[in-house]
Amino acid sequence: MKLFSGTISTLEKALDYSSLKQKVISQNIANADTPNYKAKDASFKEAFQSALKGSMEANKSDFRHYDFKNGSSSAQGAVTKRNASYNHNGNSVDVDKEMAELATNQIYYNAVIERVSGKFSSLQNVLRGGK
Repeated sequence: MKLFSGTISTLEKALDYSSLKQKVISQNIANADTPNYKAKDASFKEAFQSALKGSMEANKSDFRHYDFKNGSSSAQGAVTKRNASYNHNGNSVDVDKEMAELATNQIYYNAVIERVSGKFSSLQNVLRGGK
């Protein structure tokens, strides 16, 4: 019997992604004046693929059904932003955009923490017998 669904594990991976995003944004802001620094971004697609890897199972009742196998995906990490405009010193950091992404990431983090808190509250309610 599986005690927990994969939800807590998935939420943990969402928190890992948010932490990575926070680090990347902080590095970009810290290097805003560094000549020839290229802004980086956390790859959500790669983080999402690694979160789903191995967690989806299906029973095929017909040979024509699709498999739930993920394609090859690399580990999540920071990637250099593409289509970036460069300043006069070769730097591609836009501080205003980074601050907006920082605020967005904070909202995402708070939402995930709220879900984790709700899951643990539900478990605590079950352990108390619904009292």
